[in-house]
Amino acid sequence: MALLLLLVLVAVVLGLIGAVAEGLGYLLITGIVVLVAAMAVTAVSWSQRSRHRPSR
Repeated sequence: MALLLLLVLVAVVLGLIGAVAEGLGYLLITGIVVLVAAMAVTAVSWSQRSRHRPSR
């Protein structure tokens, strides 16, 4: 959970810097990529968590 929070925080910071600073659009792209990576890590984590639960 801490990894997800860290990745989202990094994505927001990079996105803000990339959007505000002129000529640093690559930081905006990097922030979007990090956000997508955070969502992928969350999806994998949730799918593995649901696999390990015993069914009733």
